[in-house]
Formats: sequence, C-alpha cells, structure tokens
Amino acid sequence: MFTDRHTPGVASLQYDKSQINLARMRQYRLNRVKDQLIQNGYSACLLFDPMNVRYATGTRNMEVYIRRNPGRYVFIPVEGPVILFDYDNCEHLSDGVETVDEVRPALMLSYAAAAQNLKRDAKQFASDIAALMKQYGGGDRRIAVDQLPVAGHIALNKEGIKTVDAQRPVEHAKAIKSPDEIEATKISIRASEIGMTRMYQAAKPGMTENELWSILHQSNIAMDGDYIETRLLSSGYRTNPWFQECSDRTIQKGDMLSFDTDTCGPFGYYCDISRSFVIGDDPTEEQKRLYKIAYEQIQTNIELLKPGLSFREYAQKSWKIPEEFFSNRYFCNAHGSGFTGEYPIIAHAEDFEQKGYDGYFEENMVICVESYIGAKGGKEGVKLEEQMLITKNGAEKLSSFPYEEDMLR
Repeated sequence: MFTDRHTPGVASLQYDKSQINLARMRQYRLNRVKDQLIQNGYSACLLFDPMNVRYATGTRNMEVYIRRNPGRYVFIPVEGPVILFDYDNCEHLSDGVETVDEVRPALMLSYAAAAQNLKRDAKQFASDIAALMKQYGGGDRRIAVDQLPVAGHIALNKEGIKTVDAQRPVEHAKAIKSPDEIEATKISIRASEIGMTRMYQAAKPGMTENELWSILHQSNIAMDGDYIETRLLSSGYRTNPWFQECSDRTIQKGDMLSFDTDTCGPFGYYCDISRSFVIGDDPTEEQKRLYKIAYEQIQTNIELLKPGLSFREYAQKSWKIPEEFFSNRYFCNAHGSGFTGEYPIIAHAEDFEQKGYDGYFEENMVICVESYIGAKGGKEGVKLEEQMLITKNGAEKLSSFPYEEDMLR
C-alpha cells in the first residue's frame, strides 16, 4: 500500500505570506492586460469571465455563481480608471484594492434576473458602457469583450459600439507569469499535494469514489483554496476510457485509481497534476505495463520543453503514442496553466493540422504535460500529468509528489 512506501507532504500548509507581494502581483497582471490591448489595437476591454476579472483586478465574488449569473464585470481602458461593476451591495469587497478605481452596481444581463425587463436593463448597460468609451476610448468605437451575454452584444451594437473578441489579448497576458505568480502557483500545488497525501492515506477497498474525492475538496478549502473545477477521479473499469467523473461506485481491492486534481487553490492559482495507483494490493503486470508507458510519455515530453521551441516542433518531437492506445489518447499533448487550464493548448502531432496552432514556449510559462494510457476496450487506464515552469535553461518541475516506484520496477 501507498503508506508503506512513502508519505509525502505534511499535515498543514505552511508558507510565509511575505513571499508574495499581492499589490505588486495585481498590478503586474493589470499591466499585462493593458499591454496586450495596446498590441492588439484596442483601447478598452469589458470582462465578464470571473477568472478574467480576478486576473485583471485581483478581486473575486462568488466565482462559480457568477459564471452563470452575469452580474459582475469590469471596464478596463488602456488610459483611464478601472471601473468594476459588482453584484448588488458588494461594493465593499474591493475596498483597498489599488487596481480598482471605482465600483458601481452591475446590471444582471439574464432572463432569470430581469425577465421582460431584460431589454430595458441591457439598454441601460450599453448606455453606461458607451459613455465610458466616449470618455476613455479615444474615439474608438470597438470594445474587446469575453463572455458578454447576447443581450449585451445587441444593445452595444445599437449604441454604435462594435464588440470584438478579448480572448486573444487576455490569454496572452495570462501566459507569462511574474515571480509572485510563480510563488503563488507553487503554494497552490503544495496545498493540493497535502490533500493528495491525505487521499492516498485514506484510500481503501469499500469506500466510494465520492468519499475519496471529497478529501481533496475538504483539504483544499481548509487551506484557503477556492474549489475544484472537475470531478475527475475513477476506479477499476471506470478508469477506461478517461473523463468518467467520480461516482458512488465502491472501490475494490486491486483497482487502479486515477485522478486529476484540477484544483483552484490558494490565491486562485491552479494545481493540475494527475496520478494513478493501485488500491490495497500489489499491482498486476498489466497495471505496471500501463503505468510504465504513461510514465515514459510524461518524462520524454518534459525533457523537450524549453523557451523558443515552437508548439509544432514540440508536437513533432513528442513521444509517439502506440497504436494500441492512440484512439483513447488524451485530447492534448500539453497546455498552459494559471487560474485554470489556459493558452497554449498543444495538439498531438497527428492532430496538429486539424486542431493545432503554432507559437513558442516562453520563459515563465507554466505548462502541464499530459498522458492517458488505456487501450480501447481495455480493463483499466493510467492518467499522469506534471506541471512545469519554463525557465531560461529548460523546464522546472513544480510538483514534488512522487510516482509509484513499485509500478516502475
């Protein structure tokens, strides 16, 4: 069992908060957004996605709820004040945050909130934004938006404001991390590793997948994390194919257990690592074979990472997935990470012409390298993933969580 071999982690997350200058980190991120707006020729953006709002301003408010109830957004001009439109009676949440110059009440652009008044509210929303563009947009009649509801698009167009896509500038802004962001990411990963340790120590035949997965949730919240974005834990036959979220299935002795953290941890930063292990028994030769193949894929592709390497070249040089496992391959080769999975997403070589796009790895990108190995129609599958920092000399592994030594022998 795991606890007989190694017990990584400690009982609690300990770190010096002075390691991270929150004001400096917030200002860096806001400046990155403004710089990317300039590079793309835009004078302002309007952000609704809660993660984008948090990235740009350092403020948060009921992130999961706001994703489906669009009652919070921020106006960011290249030159002029940052104006946050917040949920009713929530102005106090941004007190003392230097990246927000003004807070105003938001209009909820949803039918559930406004019903027959939606057009009226959207008209008022558009009038407010048009006035800000007139004052701070330098004559530009375009505004970059990310997840603006349809009613907002229609109303802004009636005001003579053309909406353009903010995804490119915002994703490129988020891709390059500051030293403070890197430290925050390391802390978030450390928090998840403690939760993973608790999962490993608690795992036993007879408990359900949901029971085991809940330990990571509890641990993350206890250490000031936000939430877990997915439910990607499965056992036994449910590990193949991948993406079967955890259930009330009872875990059996000898089952392969595979999971992907997808943890939004302290400071909002993402921990995205995956591990697989066998519950309550020695691994079979087949389980070892799958694990060794997944490990080989991860390690081979990690070694390739370096600044200046193109995404296309990385895909071409990456470990070749055997035909046996190809149809069940993970959807991407690697991807960026910040507050969630982010730009870039690197396709496999075989998928590159259809799904891929080119670009270059740059220093201070955080990249997650993926592997899923499970044959189509096979009994089980192995999921491994490692989170890496691109450095001037190559790549640094951010996780310290061990692999299963007895499955690599």
